Amino acid sequence: MSIFGKNFKKHAHSYSGRVYNSDRKWIIPFFVSLVVWITLISAAIFGYYSSSLSNNQDLLSFNMAKSDDSGGYFVEMNMDKPSDFPKEKAPRLAYLISGTKGDSKRMMRTLQAVYHPRNQYILHMDLEAPPRERLELTMAVKNDQTFAEVENVRVMAQSNLVTYKGPTMIATTLQAIAILLKESLSWDWFINLSASDYPLVTQDDLLHVFSNLSRTLNFIEHTKLTGWKLNQRAKPIIVDPGLYLSKKSDLAITSQRRSLPTSFNLFTGSAWVILTRSFVEYCIWGYENLPRTILMYYTNFVSSPEGYFHTVICNTKEFTSTAISHDLHYIAWDYPPKQHPRYLTIKDFEKMINSSAPFARKFPKDDVVLDKIDKELLGRTHRFSQGAWCVGGSDHGSDPCAVRGDDSVFRPGPGAARLSGLFAQLLSDDFKNKSCPM
Repeated sequence: MSIFGKNFKKHAHSYSGRVYNSDRKWIIPFFVSLVVWITLISAAIFGYYSSSLSNNQDLLSFNMAKSDDSGGYFVEMNMDKPSDFPKEKAPRLAYLISGTKGDSKRMMRTLQAVYHPRNQYILHMDLEAPPRERLELTMAVKNDQTFAEVENVRVMAQSNLVTYKGPTMIATTLQAIAILLKESLSWDWFINLSASDYPLVTQDDLLHVFSNLSRTLNFIEHTKLTGWKLNQRAKPIIVDPGLYLSKKSDLAITSQRRSLPTSFNLFTGSAWVILTRSFVEYCIWGYENLPRTILMYYTNFVSSPEGYFHTVICNTKEFTSTAISHDLHYIAWDYPPKQHPRYLTIKDFEKMINSSAPFARKFPKDDVVLDKIDKELLGRTHRFSQGAWCVGGSDHGSDPCAVRGDDSVFRPGPGAARLSGLFAQLLSDDFKNKSCPM
């Protein structure tokens, strides 16, 4: 098992903070947060660089050519029998599952629901969770026999304080991506989920459908930033206390305003993404400097998780045509202004299925709708969702996933049929033509 650290370090330093409204007082905290931000990202990039340089010099060459299935973006599938791919052809996914105080059991449930031996998983429980809970999560992963044998689940030993509105969520996401790139050279797509997310299809469904996709496609909902969001998110000068304090608090917004950038256009969209390995490598390496320039800009941005990846991909010629504007989630928004997702319940079950999305959010903790999803959509009777890799017997209540078979064989079900229908729509010419409006 490759678990990052067995003991969590306590943060020994804390700082006092205040809201800076004076024209002169905002400068010091702003630059303090900027320095911390640069340090965090530099550490993540350096960790990836030092490992990749010694292990795989080929990563230095960036190749945007389409994969072997470049004859089209999507291949028609046969749902009548299990799909058996050569091991080097079947895709692999890399998941980040994040949570905060009180989320350890929810994170484990989501992990088990999306688990497959081909994939990579990294868990991050933020600093607001007490050390005991973070340790419980680490031990739960370490003591799982399947995780120990396959060695594809990790818990981030460094816990960051994450505030959704500030840049700390992007910092943690980039750090997780750097770890995944360092530890595994074989995954194809990166997926970020929270503890309140849950799958609506099995991993066999998802991997089977993704086996028939071009490996160049990025699923990231995006639109050009305009109107009130432009004024309220891009122009204020902010300080995110999460960068240098040990407890969460609201953003500090100064009285100063800044002008809009002239070298790139701003985009916004969902914080939940499915991104290709080549694109996230580009964000980490930043070899054209644009990802770093945009990253520095988003250190001072309200709700940066809803803008950073979107702005990078829509301002990079090599990737613009690969951006499919859908986050592959079913989300029920509150009434206008539709800024916050409401909790999903059993009443939303049919709508979730009809959306054909592979994921949904957000769910209340241990709600009965999750049990219904387990039973009717995932076939989950024990720890993991149904999959062709589970070849053990189920007599006397035994767990069939206790015995592993060939992880490159997938047994698609109704979820794969729904998902393939959604992709056929998303990859139509009419939909793709709407990508990254300038």
